[in-house]
Amino acid sequence: MKKTINAPKAPAAVGPYVHAVEVNGMIFTSGQLGLIPESGDLPEGVEAQAHQSLKNLAAVLEAAGSDLEHVVKTTVFLADINDFAKVNEVYAQYFQGETPARSCVQAAKLPKGGLVEIEVVAVKKD
Repeated sequence: MKKTINAPKAPAAVGPYVHAVEVNGMIFTSGQLGLIPESGDLPEGVEAQAHQSLKNLAAVLEAAGSDLEHVVKTTVFLADINDFAKVNEVYAQYFQGETPARSCVQAAKLPKGGLVEIEVVAVKKD
């Protein structure tokens, strides 16, 4: 069975999709830009956007009954692969200890002119 997750503390979706879907205890999130939930604006700079993207993911996971500690896979999309080291520094603040598997790619362009977008796969908390 598939359960749709919409997170009230995360920014509204910028298209016809939901924040996440849960299937058999696995949570698959939509990509989260660094949009500020209250305004829908992007903060300046890739570091600020990476922080906000991860905060948005935390809000989505909370609504789904999980958290960042239960993430098993991440995918990071960068507008510029040269920002890899900057985003890594931010990412390391949110994922410590046993870190999830990760992919990172440069995208030709991200929605709303974003500099970073992150999606995750997590398991529900017991």
